[in-house]
Amino acid sequence: MRGYFGIGVERMSKAMNAGSLFRTAHAFGASFVFTVDASFSRAEVEQADTSRSWVGMPYYDFADLSEFILPKGCSLVGAELHEDATELPSFRHPRCCVYVMGPERDDLSPEMVERCDHMIRIPTAFCVNVAIAGALVMYDRLVSIEGFPLRPVTPGAAPTPLPEHVRGALKQRAKGKKT
Repeated sequence: MRGYFGIGVERMSKAMNAGSLFRTAHAFGASFVFTVDASFSRAEVEQADTSRSWVGMPYYDFADLSEFILPKGCSLVGAELHEDATELPSFRHPRCCVYVMGPERDDLSPEMVERCDHMIRIPTAFCVNVAIAGALVMYDRLVSIEGFPLRPVTPGAAPTPLPEHVRGALKQRAKGKKT
């Protein structure tokens, strides 16, 4: 499936957590990463980002929420232990979207939640580290969108292969006709 995703954090204070999230985003094929109202510099993030993700994908640093912009047609998905959030295993990921994670020891701001098109939650008993939460969201996106074979019913059995794609007959344009 074509599309893209970006992932970032709002009001984060720990550069090492952001660096770990961005390294993981690079590994999962994110199109870009971002921060909103972060209290650290990109140089600090780069200390934890051993994959050097900034070489292969854009990094956007928004000073505050008023600067935060998304591409047209892009959905904003907030990841939060929010009462109205859809549990991640039941969520259908948008083709083009941006995931935003909250800061350490706090929630997404009410203003960010208001901007979100969707809210998701990882079904855990309590909050996990932001880099771990981001990895779980990106992994779920990968396995639910990328067309992997179906999981077997029995542990250890071979996956059920996906049916082969069937193509229709070739269409040829008549000479002189514009279609």
